[in-house]
Amino acid sequence: MPQTSHRVSRFTESVIRRMTRVAMECGAVNLSQGFPDFDPPEELRAALEKTAHAGPHQYAVTWGAPDFRRALARKQGRFTGLAIDPDAHIVVTCGSTEAMMAAMMTACNPGDKVVVFSPFYENYVADTILSGAEPIYVPLRPPDFSFDPAELRRAFEQRPKALILCNPSNPTGKVFTREELLQIAALAEEFDAFVITDEVYEHILYAPHRHTYFSTLPGMFDRTVSCSSLSKTYSITGWRLGYIIAPPAFIDGARKVHDFLTVGAAAPLQQAAIAGLEMPDAYYDSLAALYTKKRDLFLGGLRAAGLAFTEPEGAYYVMVDVSEFGVADDTAFCEWLARAVGVAAVPGSSFFREPVHHLVRFHFAKQESTLREAISRLATLRAKASARK
Repeated sequence: MPQTSHRVSRFTESVIRRMTRVAMECGAVNLSQGFPDFDPPEELRAALEKTAHAGPHQYAVTWGAPDFRRALARKQGRFTGLAIDPDAHIVVTCGSTEAMMAAMMTACNPGDKVVVFSPFYENYVADTILSGAEPIYVPLRPPDFSFDPAELRRAFEQRPKALILCNPSNPTGKVFTREELLQIAALAEEFDAFVITDEVYEHILYAPHRHTYFSTLPGMFDRTVSCSSLSKTYSITGWRLGYIIAPPAFIDGARKVHDFLTVGAAAPLQQAAIAGLEMPDAYYDSLAALYTKKRDLFLGGLRAAGLAFTEPEGAYYVMVDVSEFGVADDTAFCEWLARAVGVAAVPGSSFFREPVHHLVRFHFAKQESTLREAISRLATLRAKASARK
């Protein structure tokens, strides 16, 4: 048998998805992979039921059904204040995962460099490798996960083709300030680089923090590739509806890449999802309130268990410090946590370029009853860890 390509040896399987499989095997509460255990809004479910009978059931336009693109342009235009052309600025993808991959393959030639903040969502490094690019890592330092402007400048001095920006951040929950974003924008303009944004948590924020769309900064629309999806905003992670919003010249290339990657996103799901895109502003206010309640409940449980953590400013993840348990191998610790304590987390080392093994990531996009069960189990962590020694 011939050997497989060298690129597949340069990254591992998804640690997040692996921990979900561990959770399923041992019946742990799955706080590893970030998907809800509650239903999407009734309006979306009703629209899906109608579409199941009425269609469409055949291919949509490759880069997105026209009605879906128009609804998306209206919704994103409302929140960004930008004039988004549904025919020139948008390509619809199979989730934000494909959006990021298509963006990388459109932006980068083999050998180009890409700036990646560390910690990072695990897909980003695989995206750079699969597109033939080389990552340049810039650390985000706790407790506020801020970057050193001098370090970021040194990274740009290597002439990267792009920077990847996840905001609000997975895994840290950091929300980049406008001042931080302006620093990134100035360097992107000075060194003529794209900024590829992952903004899937754009509507999940905790007061007083606010989300600034990078494309809205002065002069940035023409170099910003905005990637996102409907998954987290409408609790439909299984629908796999994502998109890229970018200048027309970029979209022309991204449409070709997308066409040969997946042909197109599911036509009936695009039709049904229009009901979500047409939700009033009150929906997004209630979403933020819902997740604020979940965050407060779960963080309160962590405090009661005596666990140290960094309070998230957005998204629905929290990084917990487990160094008190003498963790040397955080992957082994997470497997033990799932099997012995009954709660699944993600080892922090899967997000860091640096040798970080004392952090684990939990998510709290769960029903209140699920979170209370997880809290109850985590209350036994210290005693079970002592017995483990």
